[in-house]
Amino acid sequence: MFIGKLLGALFGYLAGGPIGAIVGFIAGYFFDKGLKEVRSSDSPQHNADIERAFFTTVFTVMGHLAKADGRVSEEEIAGAEHMMEALGLTPERRREAIDLFKRGTAADFQVEPQISDFLQHCSTRPELKGLLLEYLLGMALADGVLHAAEQELLQRVATYLGVSAQQFEQLLEMLRAQQRFHAGGPQAAPDALADAYRALGVTPQASDSEVKTAFRRLMSQHHPDKLIAQGVPEDMIRLATEKAQEIQAAYALIERSRR
Repeated sequence: MFIGKLLGALFGYLAGGPIGAIVGFIAGYFFDKGLKEVRSSDSPQHNADIERAFFTTVFTVMGHLAKADGRVSEEEIAGAEHMMEALGLTPERRREAIDLFKRGTAADFQVEPQISDFLQHCSTRPELKGLLLEYLLGMALADGVLHAAEQELLQRVATYLGVSAQQFEQLLEMLRAQQRFHAGGPQAAPDALADAYRALGVTPQASDSEVKTAFRRLMSQHHPDKLIAQGVPEDMIRLATEKAQEIQAAYALIERSRR
């Protein structure tokens, strides 16, 4: 691959003579290198590695979350099984998810190396870091309660992913509000409108344009086709579909209130 070096040297020479050609050649070298990395990142094998890393990290850390308080309760096992059922996993993928969950509950499991492996394989898809944390938080909140040990572990995971404490708290608040809008949400509740704003990550003082922008951004982040392209396994897209419904319900309530 040499097109970047060739064009860089040519334009560099026209702009600054021999020295400009050298500078342009060097710039073109890095352009070609970056283009090669982008193309290789779209290879089927690379995408398969990303899917494997995402799936593995979700279910091992999920198991580790269940063990965060020292033991895995029957309620937590039932919750994990319900989550796998909600995802619509095939029998084979379900067995794989159960094995990964058990691996995460093992006494010698370390969460940091698992996150490091995830980051290594997903370095070309930085948006997956936030999505991974969102999935893990959603699973931890599935029973309606985020226990102190779970929150402490998830905060550590957020730190490993490069997510600040403030970003973590904002995401947690948004997810809690979005949950209250699951399947239509309690729109008649007195604080439903406040929850709707939290679900979109904006304040009641936001303009109509700002609210719409936040809504479109969240819907884009949870669009099934986009998630699959990023490397989220197809059998894990149902969670994103539910999330999109919660976001839509929150936005609809805000729209009605502003009319």
